[in-house]
Amino acid sequence: MLLVSLVLVLVVGLLGVVHWYVWRRLVRDVTGPGGPARRLGTVALIVLPLLSLGALTAGRAGVPFPLQQALAWPGFLWLALLLYVVLALVVGEAVRPLLLRALDRRAAATAPDTAGAAAPAPVTAAPVRATAGAPAPSEAKEAPEASGASEAPASPGTDGADGPDGVPASPGVAGPSRRLFVSRVVGGAAAAAALGTVGHGTYGVLRGPRVKRVTVPLAKLARGAHGYRIAVVSDIHLGPILGRAHTRRIVDAINATQPDVVAVVGDMVDGSVEDLGRAAEPLAELRARDGSFFVTGNHEYFSGAEEWVDHVRELGMRPLRNERVEIAGFDLAGVNDIAGENYGDGPDFAAALGDRDRARAAVLLAHQPVVIHDAVEHGVDLQLSGHTHGGQLWPGNFLAELANPTVAGLERYGDTQLYVSRGAGAWGPPVRVGAPSDITVVELASKQA
Repeated sequence: MLLVSLVLVLVVGLLGVVHWYVWRRLVRDVTGPGGPARRLGTVALIVLPLLSLGALTAGRAGVPFPLQQALAWPGFLWLALLLYVVLALVVGEAVRPLLLRALDRRAAATAPDTAGAAAPAPVTAAPVRATAGAPAPSEAKEAPEASGASEAPASPGTDGADGPDGVPASPGVAGPSRRLFVSRVVGGAAAAAALGTVGHGTYGVLRGPRVKRVTVPLAKLARGAHGYRIAVVSDIHLGPILGRAHTRRIVDAINATQPDVVAVVGDMVDGSVEDLGRAAEPLAELRARDGSFFVTGNHEYFSGAEEWVDHVRELGMRPLRNERVEIAGFDLAGVNDIAGENYGDGPDFAAALGDRDRARAAVLLAHQPVVIHDAVEHGVDLQLSGHTHGGQLWPGNFLAELANPTVAGLERYGDTQLYVSRGAGAWGPPVRVGAPSDITVVELASKQA
């Protein structure tokens, strides 16, 4: 408990520092003190993280679903924007001094050379003849030096005076200092880059996953099963953002491939059957010769796994809960997600694979790639997984590599091959950068064919 509290304090502290840095670079450094722009930016950088906190906790706290939806869009999108704004601003820290130096050199090159200029000639009065009643020249009052009673004050910014940030303004040019100008250029570029990145990544998720095709040769696959097609879909993540329309796009894409079997490998939902049952209804229209199968992911256990397993059956899919079926010359097995261990419902490889004929090929559905070593031990030929999202938001793939043996794609572990899908949806921000969503048609190839 103490460790959890310490981690929470560190995370909150880090987020506080990050938001202060963003406020400094995108608000304080580019606006005038006390102005409406600074006040608006300050309020935004207080409200947005609160919305993000609400979006992250609303589901677990049992907040009404319409309020979850209202919090989700701004709260989760801000988290994605924050990531890429910070990355862009960090790059901008390297660019900032280069721009300042370039502007200083340009200002120095265009500044007038006053060091060697000749002093202006003194003004001399013309000889004056003495006339009767007129004062002598020596008694005359001092004449003005030039037309005009006094010297006009210099315009701000025209004599090398300091600008508003204490940095010399560009000679001959009134207006913001060079430092303010550079802050606005760097801040504006960072904001534009972040908005463009997140906008493109959001479009990729809302457009729907693309279909990938992968051929996997299996040594023990029967000749009659050569060319067998498994449509693998994982991490749909129906929730307050991705709903029924998202499910419809996925079902249409899968049906268009005309698979022999559909495998839904976990994390189908982020919420209860009561809130998301209608969003999942199009899954009842999945069409495959040998049917559709489902295994739980960790998010099912956060959302009421028993209720969702029952609902999946109502939708026409068959849950594989530590069990297997024989189809088309190979064994198709499925195990519960390891998150189920906290609920007394974890994976049981012995129940799913222990007494089978190892002369037959075996394909295992398991949500998390980390169980690959159990799959190897039980003689599995191919494991199909999801969970990683391929990292979802670059550079998240590097973090995903620390926790998973394979983040995306096909790899071999001894005699067992592991294929990891990037998933068809998104968790948290409905954004993907560097890890496009996918549905994969895995075509099994028999080496006997």
